Amino acid sequence: MSRIEQLISDIESYIDTCKYYPLSNVKIIVNKEQLEDMLTELRLKTPDEVKKYQKILSNKDAILADAKEQADAIINAAQVQTEELINEHEIMQRAYAQANELIEQATAQAQAILDNATEEANSIRYGAMQYTDDILNNVQGILTTGMNNFQNIQDTMMNALNGSLDVVVESRRELSGEEPEPQAPEVADDVESTVDGTSEVADDVESTVDGASEVADDVESTIDGASEVADDVESTIDGASEVVGASESVLEALTSTHLPFE
Repeated sequence: MSRIEQLISDIESYIDTCKYYPLSNVKIIVNKEQLEDMLTELRLKTPDEVKKYQKILSNKDAILADAKEQADAIINAAQVQTEELINEHEIMQRAYAQANELIEQATAQAQAILDNATEEANSIRYGAMQYTDDILNNVQGILTTGMNNFQNIQDTMMNALNGSLDVVVESRRELSGEEPEPQAPEVADDVESTVDGTSEVADDVESTVDGASEVADDVESTIDGASEVADDVESTIDGASEVVGASESVLEALTSTHLPFE
């Protein structure tokens, strides 16, 4: 508030405090000296205030231009900062979306690899079990055949021994003067059959041993193949875990910023 406005306000307040003339509502009693002092001061201050306002009016364009320039600078700075924040926000939003997409793809790929590896391992295990069962069935057949042949040879040997016993008995009869029964050729034939049967048993035993060795080699190869499959599955799971871990690290690095996400 200027001094002139203050003086006018003081005069108005003074008038409001003055007393009215008796029997009058419009006339008041004033202190002449006090009122003249305020009017004199008002008269003296008026030229200074007028000059001040004239100076302000003369500099109006410059003041307005400066104010407009400052306002434009503030607005431009605010727009630049807003655009930077918007661009940075959009970049972070895109990075966040790409990180999520990368994690989803890595997770899906890892799960698919794990499912395929598990299915392949189960298939190989089933095939190995089936193959081993077939081999064991063949071994069982070989052993059964060998046992049957051995039983036949045992029966042949028993017959040969019985024939030898008969020869001994007949020889004793001959020594005692009794007529012996000719059985020597049959005994020779039985002995020869026994020898041949023994050779066949040896061959069957050798074949059985060879078959058992082949079974052991096949079983060992099957176990090695299953171990390799297990190692491949483990390597696949480790690789998938590393991919998911790297993706989660990227997402964590992105989400550690202080920019808001919607």
